[in-house]
Amino acid sequence: MNQYAQMIRLLKTPAVMKRMTHLYGQRDGVLVQQTARYTHMLKRHEELFNASGPVQLISAPGRTEIGGNHTDHNRGKVLAAAINLDTLAAVSKRSDRIVRMHSDGYDPLELSLNDLALREEEKGTTAALVRGVARKLTEEGFTVGGFDAAVSSTVRSGSGLSSSAAFEVLVCAIFDALYNGWRMDPQKRAQYSQFAENVYFGKPSGLMDQMASSVGGLTCIDFKNDEARIEPIAYDFAARGFAVVVVNTGGSHDDLTPHYAAIPQEMREVAACFGECCLRKVRPEQFLQGIPMIREQLGVGKGDRAILRAAHFFEENRRVDDMADALRADRLEDFLASVIASGASSAMYLQNIYATSESEEVALALMLADQKLRGKGAWRIHGGGFAGTTLNFVPQKELSSFVKDMSAVFGEHSCQVLDIRPEGAASINLFAQT
Repeated sequence: MNQYAQMIRLLKTPAVMKRMTHLYGQRDGVLVQQTARYTHMLKRHEELFNASGPVQLISAPGRTEIGGNHTDHNRGKVLAAAINLDTLAAVSKRSDRIVRMHSDGYDPLELSLNDLALREEEKGTTAALVRGVARKLTEEGFTVGGFDAAVSSTVRSGSGLSSSAAFEVLVCAIFDALYNGWRMDPQKRAQYSQFAENVYFGKPSGLMDQMASSVGGLTCIDFKNDEARIEPIAYDFAARGFAVVVVNTGGSHDDLTPHYAAIPQEMREVAACFGECCLRKVRPEQFLQGIPMIREQLGVGKGDRAILRAAHFFEENRRVDDMADALRADRLEDFLASVIASGASSAMYLQNIYATSESEEVALALMLADQKLRGKGAWRIHGGGFAGTTLNFVPQKELSSFVKDMSAVFGEHSCQVLDIRPEGAASINLFAQT
């Protein structure tokens, strides 16, 4: 029996099923679904590469942002969680420095790690992310080398659940597993991933997405210093009768980089009015007293949106503490009220609901959630905004009707019920589970 057949057989052992439950949750059908998915990935790797050496299974989760909308890039605070949607690779080591990746739904990728220089023509591509991660790891003293990977993702591109961060963290984890003995610090792994996205891919994201994917669990993260302060929060929404639901409105984030880039840029322009590099270094009362000066420096009218976005930063930063405190004390109503307030601030001050006059799907989803959940749950824009998804906390007794109503508007598979994944990037060693 070859290793592929052995691994597929091991997928159905109690120890492996327990591992799967840990990563993907206990909802009906999850084990069957993931077993079929892992089987497909192993068969796909055998079909494409038929490796003679060991094949490993590596997973990196998507993330949900619960609080701290657009604060991380100005050294703010966030409340985020890894989720049970992930990017998964069946991967084997090569003897050269060639990377070959076959991702379901995408063109095959092949590149050489002998050239890790930034290529302007690669910006916005998968190749840029792989090359950028390899460049950063090399600079940090890690070993990189070639690999063959079959890749599948349940974190849909452009959905607002951080497919790019999950992929970057996955690539870091692959190099770690194959060449570095799985010794990479999760925080550093997130920073290496962000480098690839910022510099090589060309998207000026903060660090929240990569950190949530790499670290795992529900966490309150403070980015004030270079080494983020991470506080895990143990809270079971399902045990309190709530489901965490994202609604995919059909819009994509893929072409919205200029909209995202404008938010941190404008916040930093406000900070620069006080001689600072980011808003975290400005006191809230200092900001409020300085609004006339900001308008004078940035221009009346032109600077007003930047002022509004800065106001969102200060309120949202405080609100993250309120959310975390409410969860620690099991004050669920207070937490839900803060989620709604966060969404209102994103709409009114941050202004990341609409990308254009024709992109109103997110606003429609928020209105419908307001009508359905008012006085019962909570709702807000999810992730970067402008398009993509909304985040909803739905009472279990309302879940069926909520999903039905939203699906009638946005499509049959528009709603995803999420579970918080307690583990970030993971190596699933089937042989070690037995």
